[in-house]
Amino acid sequence: MELNGGNHSNVMGEFIMLGFSNLAEYEVPLFWVFLAMHLVTLSGHLTIVVVTLIDPSLHNPMYFFLRNLSSIEICYTLVIVPKMLANFLAKSRKLSLTECAVQMYFFIALGTSECFLLAVMAYDRYVAICNPLCYALIMCRALCLQLVVAVCTTGFILSLCLTALIFRLPFCGSHEINHFFCDIPPVLFLACSDTHTDEVLVFVACLLALLVPFLLILISYVFIAESILRIKCSQGRKKAFSTCAAHLVVAVLHYGCAIFIYIRPKASYSLEQDKMVSLIYTNVTPMLYPMIYSLRNKEVKVALRKVIGRKGACQKIWTL
Repeated sequence: MELNGGNHSNVMGEFIMLGFSNLAEYEVPLFWVFLAMHLVTLSGHLTIVVVTLIDPSLHNPMYFFLRNLSSIEICYTLVIVPKMLANFLAKSRKLSLTECAVQMYFFIALGTSECFLLAVMAYDRYVAICNPLCYALIMCRALCLQLVVAVCTTGFILSLCLTALIFRLPFCGSHEINHFFCDIPPVLFLACSDTHTDEVLVFVACLLALLVPFLLILISYVFIAESILRIKCSQGRKKAFSTCAAHLVVAVLHYGCAIFIYIRPKASYSLEQDKMVSLIYTNVTPMLYPMIYSLRNKEVKVALRKVIGRKGACQKIWTL
């Protein structure tokens, strides 16, 4: 089938995911390494979800948002990693156009939702530290639910627009995606029409999804830093800072990788380099988030001990 009289052959609705085919001799060891990382990631985030649900002391806005962040991370990794793991062992790495579009849609939706949720978490810390007397009144349950719904709605609507924009393009000639999942840059490279307008629209969308919440986080932390510096007691300053440190580290990791990939000129793209950075933000950083939150948060560690102790007591009673 020809496109507008051209000489390129149509993909016929099918892609081939190259993944790490250049490391064919290491694919089995890599499978086991990334499988272990995936299981650690899932268990860490599931632990946070369960602990923040079970322990009444963690039923407050900060841990409500943390639970939603972990839930998004679980879905986010499940969209990417299982297919990546399967491709390490599979002889055929074919992916239909529909499968690719669905993977891209959920990847963008969940990634964008996480960006805005991190901004909401920064606002929560701003209210807690800068306006503590009105914290319970401002960050009521209704507002928290509305913020999470708004975050997810924004992410999924923006993702729908971007995915539709990209997959309306004609794909012809090469149908090999030089990546381990259907990300925006490598799929755009396969389009056989002029993509300049599409690239500009994608760039603008990425600016909205990344820089807007990132700037909101920076503004929140400027006010937070001013409030912390005004605290006379060193112990009080340390406690206030510790409630923000984990969130700040996670935000830097998330936005640092995402901005590197999506907000730069096309001329500086390197698919191999981008693949390595993508490997970090889809496999390494999600695994680190639960460790960052649990290791720096005494309340989470205490709640985890309670849950483990309760489980041990139940097991003893069951064996009697």
